[in-house]
Order: sequence, then C-alpha cells, then structure tokens
Amino acid sequence: MTKTPSKWFEQLNRQLQEHEIIVSAAEVHGMLTGLVASCKPSEQREWLVVLADLINEGHKFADKLIASLDQLHEFTLEGLRCPDLSFQMVLPSDDEPLADRLASLTEWAQCFLVGFGIHQQNLAKASPDLQEAIQDMAEISRLSADVVANDEDERAFYEVSEYVRITAIMCFNELSEHPIAKVPENSTLH
Repeated sequence: MTKTPSKWFEQLNRQLQEHEIIVSAAEVHGMLTGLVASCKPSEQREWLVVLADLINEGHKFADKLIASLDQLHEFTLEGLRCPDLSFQMVLPSDDEPLADRLASLTEWAQCFLVGFGIHQQNLAKASPDLQEAIQDMAEISRLSADVVANDEDERAFYEVSEYVRITAIMCFNELSEHPIAKVPENSTLH
C-alpha cells in the first residue's frame, strides 16, 4: 500500500527532526518538486546533492533519510508523470487546523520556487501561461496564515492548493523532456 501525502508528511517530519534538519516535510517536498519539475530527470541523483546543499549545509544525509528521500523522489515523479493528474503535494492531513495547512502550503510554494529557480532562472522560453502561473505561485508563497476556519476559507484553501498542484504538473509537462502523452484535439477514439 502506498503512503498518502499526509503520511509522507508525518514520517518525513519525524525523520528530519531526528537528524536535526530544521525544515519541514512540506518544504523538502516543495523543493524536491521544483527541482524535478524544472528540468529533465537525472540518472545521477543530482537532486539529492542539491537538496543536501540547500537544507543540510552541504552535508550528506544519513542513509535512512536518503532511502526515504529516494522513495519520496519516486513518489513525486510517478505523480507528475501520471496522465490522470494524480500528483499530490506532501502536506498535513485535512484534519489539521486550517492555519497549519495554509502555513505548510505557503512553505511548499516558497520552496518549490527555490528548487525551480535552480534550473530555471529565465522564464522567457516558458509559455505565457506558465510564466503567469509561476508569478501566481510567488504571490501564493506570501499568503498569511491568518484565517478563520469556516467553509469559505476551507473552500479558498482547496482552490489555492489545487492551483499550486496543477502549476507543478504544468511545469513538469512543459519543462521536462518526458511530458505526459496528450490526446490530439481532433482525434476520435473508437
């Protein structure tokens, strides 16, 4: 059975604390997703070296954490490559307070932009839609966690988190060399 994003969040937060790494699971997954979505996949695991530079002062991760990060990398790639858009962000469960979920979402977005910026400093070659989505992501990364836990705020959180999720998929599809297959608009299925 595969782990849910909230289970990933809990496990990775525990491991990061055990190894005295002072970032959250949302930040790690955001950064990892930004690295993966902004360029072609690498066989040499350079994403792991970059991640160590960014969150562990350049020190090698412990073997147990490397194993978890490898699994998280695979989970992320599988989700981004999936034609049914099943990619999920590693965030707290819906049972957590809305303010905590929003804080994690903004951390995820901030770190996505950091990872994304490692490979993509110039968006001139990106489509206008992707350029706008990245600008929107920058705005989302600055949202305040001051919310009232009511239906309207829950709905707004859902819409913003979906926008961030779809933007990550859009980046991967446009910038990696392995976009998901698209059905031609004029084709007829039999």
